[in-house]
Amino acid sequence: MKHVPVLDLSYEINELKPQLMEAFAQVLDSGAFIMGPNVKTFEKEVAKYLNTKHAIALNSGTDALLIGLLAANIGPGDEVITTPFTFFATAEAISQVGATPVFVDVDERTYNMDLTQLEAAITPRTKAIIPVHLFGHSVDMGFLMELAQKHQIHVIEDTAQGFGAEYQGQKAGTIGDIGCFSFFPTKNLGAYGDGGLLVTNHDEIALKASMLRVHGSKKKYYNEMIGYNSRLDEIQAAVLRIKLPYIDKWNDGRVAASHVYKELLDGIDGLILPAEENYAKHVFHQYTVRITNGKRDELQAKLEEAGISTMVYYPTPVHQLPVYRSMGISMPKAEQLAAEVLSLPIWPQITREIQEYVSSKLIEFM
Repeated sequence: MKHVPVLDLSYEINELKPQLMEAFAQVLDSGAFIMGPNVKTFEKEVAKYLNTKHAIALNSGTDALLIGLLAANIGPGDEVITTPFTFFATAEAISQVGATPVFVDVDERTYNMDLTQLEAAITPRTKAIIPVHLFGHSVDMGFLMELAQKHQIHVIEDTAQGFGAEYQGQKAGTIGDIGCFSFFPTKNLGAYGDGGLLVTNHDEIALKASMLRVHGSKKKYYNEMIGYNSRLDEIQAAVLRIKLPYIDKWNDGRVAASHVYKELLDGIDGLILPAEENYAKHVFHQYTVRITNGKRDELQAKLEEAGISTMVYYPTPVHQLPVYRSMGISMPKAEQLAAEVLSLPIWPQITREIQEYVSSKLIEFM
């Protein structure tokens, strides 16, 4: 078999190419490239899909986190609780606003924050929690929201990998005070460049976030606060508008692919398949297994030799990265996962033939 990438976007591009080319031409002819009609319409369409009051399109998922924290009035002296097993941007945004990230170890089944340890991490300085719906599996938001409301702290959902995921039928990212999404091209709903989104049901937060994305102004050239230049461009909005109606079908394709992997790989010694709790609709941004025999890196190298690309998300937990290492803390489960996880090829249109090849080689090299 030819090389198997970890993600193949050619299927969706070929399917959508006529629509994409027409949309590109319309944007070019319009001459409106920033905050034009596609951005405004996409915000309405995505708000309707997510069933949220406000949707504010931004330049990236990282900016959504940063602006979300600022819109919630988080800053120097504050603490924000999050997970150490996530992409760096989650903690980076906390530090960028001058707050202190406080890490809570993870649940080895779901790879998400271990909520049994959450309350012990709350202090008088805690102003927010950022749960991460890692790999497309929702955090147990009911339990988390009860705790947040008890202590009167904000919840800012990092839903960068969970567009379309659900918690008990409600879309991930719409349960807390703020939801943050990434439209990086590899995401379940991805642009063909950078892009992000902030959603909220709070008018005051929405107004502040809308101002922060355009240099802190409601009215052009009348700046009321220090803000940013964080606008989704018109071409990316046009791409996202075309792709949004397909997201449920594509997520269903990922779920179907997860079932095939489970059928082919279940019961293999030294291999733990991803969990799916009954409260969650998992959308499998990644299909991430654990290799428990200490040979993850060796296995990955052998798969690469067989033409199969895989990824390790994430090889170093955030608390062990150079920028946070001085905290001197230990997160045993996150550290264990970092040594064991391996994400296999998955995309909505992946064929059973490809999955059988990947699975047979994985079993052979185990």
